[in-house]
Amino acid sequence: MSKISKTLRALGSLVRNPWLLNHVLAADETTWQERARAHSRFQLGAQGLPAVALQHFLSAADDTVRPFAFREGGSLPTDLLLLRALARRVPQARYFEIGTWRGESAANVAEVAASVHTLNLSAEEMRQLGLSERYIELHGFFSRPLPNVTHLHGNSATYDLAGLQQKFDVVFIDGDHRYEAVRTDTRRVFEYLVGPDTVVVWHDASRQPGQPRWEVLAGILDGLPATAPGQLVQVENTLCALYSPQPLPAHVPDPLADPAHWFAVTVRPVS
Repeated sequence: MSKISKTLRALGSLVRNPWLLNHVLAADETTWQERARAHSRFQLGAQGLPAVALQHFLSAADDTVRPFAFREGGSLPTDLLLLRALARRVPQARYFEIGTWRGESAANVAEVAASVHTLNLSAEEMRQLGLSERYIELHGFFSRPLPNVTHLHGNSATYDLAGLQQKFDVVFIDGDHRYEAVRTDTRRVFEYLVGPDTVVVWHDASRQPGQPRWEVLAGILDGLPATAPGQLVQVENTLCALYSPQPLPAHVPDPLADPAHWFAVTVRPVS
């Protein structure tokens, strides 16, 4: 039987029996897990990277996230709280991110950082992908009016990052979450934008807090330079992985342990 015939037969089976897709996805997840865990340097367990409590990064001032739209495709409030806290720790912080979307992360960090650069595909590149005009218009909704936010346009795989001619204090990678894109973004960020004290954060390294997204982790680990001396962890209560040049108090995550930390949440409409 030819490869084409085998492929058509397999697709036919999926159409007739959609539940088979679960087995395909599970097998794919296992493959990514094996690839990620092959990186013995970081000692990944069944729950992924070693974990650090979100509270380790927070100060008394880090109690508000704004803006937050509670809409599809965004970050968790705790993800944004982490980014704000990391930027607040550095005087006159310089922040760079890949993936603008509605501009929530850029706008949150802009309130506490000196400068924010956010890189996203151009409108024309998004049109070529068949994305709707309304979807394109929403990009930067919260961040466009802010004077300390610079909106860059291009593909992160090819954009002239060296041309920015600066290192950043915090870098947030939240673009395409497929393996090859994560690996490329990671490699290029470390090549051009990371200095000795830069903290790098990857979004959607977990499907939900404590549940690894192995394809993303494999991309991070394969893209991270072998010479990078820092520590790679997951941040509890978030969807984020984090690279720190300084040692962090990490532990083996236990999804069945009693919650060591919890939060009070206040929701107040501002518009």
